[in-house]
Amino acid sequence: MDVDIRRPKIEDKDELYRFFKEVIMDTFAKEGIAHLTKDIVEEIETKKSYLQSDFTSAGKNRYFLLATYENTIVGTIEYGPVSPLICKTHHGYCDLVEVGTVFVHPNYQKQGIGTRLLQSIFTILRDRKIEEFCLDSGYKNAQKYWKNKFGNPDVILKDYWGKKFDHMIWKIKVPKN
Repeated sequence: MDVDIRRPKIEDKDELYRFFKEVIMDTFAKEGIAHLTKDIVEEIETKKSYLQSDFTSAGKNRYFLLATYENTIVGTIEYGPVSPLICKTHHGYCDLVEVGTVFVHPNYQKQGIGTRLLQSIFTILRDRKIEEFCLDSGYKNAQKYWKNKFGNPDVILKDYWGKKFDHMIWKIKVPKN
């Protein structure tokens, strides 16, 4: 699939907000937790604040990339400071950056877009001399993907989100190329 990877522009903001809402609602539904409406709203608002941090800092505090196909946003990825959850539960990761907001629109999943976004963010991290990052996930479907991509997590917070809903954290070296 021929997607373009680029930085967001301020005029993308409304489309990105809709994208975040659609992907997060779909993810919660697929995870069987669509009833957690407060958590959905909180997740959407967090992603909006991350995007705003990118815009106000010109990519210094948070750094987003978008995947577009036929001028439509189909994926996102960003990196920035480690989340409070990671710092609170694993202090040794507080000085790392965290890669997150790795979202691919439901209609475009399993077509290599997530991999392209990861490769692009790896290039940015290498250019900025960042050698390690962390990544976390509380979503079971995403955890399967990350385990396949990066191996077993370094930290498992058992039943963090409820019975049989673990939270996983990976510490990963940025690939050389």
